[in-house]
Amino acid sequence: MRSSSSVSLTGGRGSGSVRLISPPASPAVVTVDTAIEYLMVKKDFQAALDTCEKGLESLASAEQEESCFKHGELKAALTIVGIQALAELNQWRGVLSWVLQQYGETTKIPAKIIQMCILLYVKVGEWAVMKDAVNDWLRCSSNMSQSGFSTMSELYILHILLPMGLTAEALELLESDVGQVAFTEEQRQAARSLVDLQKEKNASLSNPDPQSVAVAASRKDNSSKRLNPIMRLLLRGLSLASVRVRSISLRRVFLAVMLLYLLLIRMDPALPSAFPWLLHLHGLLQQVWNTMFGPYYKGNTRN
Repeated sequence: MRSSSSVSLTGGRGSGSVRLISPPASPAVVTVDTAIEYLMVKKDFQAALDTCEKGLESLASAEQEESCFKHGELKAALTIVGIQALAELNQWRGVLSWVLQQYGETTKIPAKIIQMCILLYVKVGEWAVMKDAVNDWLRCSSNMSQSGFSTMSELYILHILLPMGLTAEALELLESDVGQVAFTEEQRQAARSLVDLQKEKNASLSNPDPQSVAVAASRKDNSSKRLNPIMRLLLRGLSLASVRVRSISLRRVFLAVMLLYLLLIRMDPALPSAFPWLLHLHGLLQQVWNTMFGPYYKGNTRN
């Protein structure tokens, strides 16, 4: 016969069911979850940043080796949330220095974090901020074995060197050990083609063709000549429209006054005697009528 009570995994008596109790999460994991909640749910970016900094301080003071996988993942997670919080707070200028405070050296920053920094500074047009940091990271031999090394090299060439017009440095990187490790021969050939296109663009900007400049100037003159009549026609149409609107408004006001006069005075002659205030209105309308049309009738009478 089955007993009515069963022993739970915690060693106490249960109420008929076995309770599975998972081990409590570590404080660092709880800190990451709290920071993400502040960032994504509550939209409290300053609180998210403060939580990340506290979590990073606790990780730094913990007696764990830097090579520990869990320790590194927690540190990277807190750093990524902190970068996003800084960007939301419009403090993106201090992102790289903030990351360096956590890792000490550029070469020790994980690839996914430095990739985020590249995309952030590229988005705001500050390519030069990341140039030296990424170059040092790529030149470090210990980073060549990381999974994101090829992506880092690609971002460095496409989003930093070429936009800055540094084609010579891009070619040198492709032919160096970095290019040999990061790219295949086909990829290096495609990158060389992009570098050649950037060279042509730089040359056209520094030494513009006089003929192309003259063609562009003539097109601009023709466009302005065509635009001037259109603008004059548009202004004339607007002025006519405004006059028409004013005349329509005056017509409507005059028509309303005349209808009121006909309805209250002409349609019922006995009504003014019953309502004295209508007599005052009748006198006012009569005065307006004499003022507006009296000279016209007098002139016709004389003729």
